[in-house]
Amino acid sequence: MDGSHWFTMRSVVEKLTHKGHEVVLVIPEVSWHLGNSFNVTVKTYSTTYTLEDFNREFQIFSDFQWKNPQLSLFSFLMSPANKIFDDLFSHCRSLFKDLKLVKYLEESSFDAVFLDPFDMCGLIVAKYFSLPSVIFSRGVFCHYLEEGTQSPMALSYVPRGLTALSDVMTFRERVRNQIWHLEERVFCHYFYKNVEDIASEIFQTPVTAYDLFSQTSIWLLRADFVLDYPKPVMPNMVFIGGINCQERKPLPKLPSLICMYVEEEEEEEETQAGRGELKAAQRLLFVAVEE
Repeated sequence: MDGSHWFTMRSVVEKLTHKGHEVVLVIPEVSWHLGNSFNVTVKTYSTTYTLEDFNREFQIFSDFQWKNPQLSLFSFLMSPANKIFDDLFSHCRSLFKDLKLVKYLEESSFDAVFLDPFDMCGLIVAKYFSLPSVIFSRGVFCHYLEEGTQSPMALSYVPRGLTALSDVMTFRERVRNQIWHLEERVFCHYFYKNVEDIASEIFQTPVTAYDLFSQTSIWLLRADFVLDYPKPVMPNMVFIGGINCQERKPLPKLPSLICMYVEEEEEEEETQAGRGELKAAQRLLFVAVEE
């Protein structure tokens, strides 16, 4: 993961290092911001694409999204702007081709893998080395959050993402929510097909996206339960909404303002129709008082 996904994780990783935990950051050589790390051990591996390739594909993707804001899932899947996801998913194959790095990870005896599931590589690493995995995410597109946690999926009361529905739905809206869920399952199967092929190649056995998500130990969800629609949750789903709200310095002590009402008078104004209207004119006095 990179970009905003890394920015949201960085503060947590910094806290872990400050508390004495040993953190090893495994990143591809080509990235936007991952190279700007702090006092942690960094291990890199080569990729099949350059930074120029990555920037070009991202520009194509962003331009396509701006020009087609109401795109359906099928149209999005078939669009030529999806090559950036092939690049994001492919770097995990490059990681496992670096035998020296794989040996280092195997011999280091880590306690857990802290990951963002966007590029899926962290899930593959956790499964390969049989390590507990901790997902740090706003949510997971598709149905893998519910299936991975074995949480009930109440489609009659919980709207799916991107449907713009509320938790109070009419019969038609419930049918629409169900149809969207079915389309989502078809879309996600093809969207993650490249990931499944890479994982199957690494494990030398068929692997599905469900296999990767279902072995997650803890889900740290950057969402606030009270601001979302009520839905079933499981014990390993921890809501940490607001964790990325940075602590600001306290405001400087300034003179407090006391608003005192002084006078209210009524004025008569002549309108174009010749009728008089009463206008209340208020004057307020602001008195600064030192604390």
